[in-house]
Amino acid sequence: MSQLLPLELIDKCIGSQIWVKMKSESEFTGTLLGFDDFVNMVLSNVTQYERTADGTKETQLDTLLLNGTNIAMLIPGGEGPLSGGTEDNAAEED
Repeated sequence: MSQLLPLELIDKCIGSQIWVKMKSESEFTGTLLGFDDFVNMVLSNVTQYERTADGTKETQLDTLLLNGTNIAMLIPGGEGPLSGGTEDNAAEED
């Protein structure tokens, strides 16, 4: 079985869509342009999702630099919290 290290996985995501969950209430989706050894990341075509008392606020950004210290989770190919792919859609039994 081959081993894949975390930075190798992130490297394979360059040029692809990625969903980034921060330690705060913010989440981002965008195209990964690059990263460094500290997992600071540069994204383009970014959508920022912020949870507020009124729901989720979306903000469009051209380019964004994220500080790796504040990143909690990376989801390669993820479309964000509003894509509907993370919810359980279990059928009800009669």
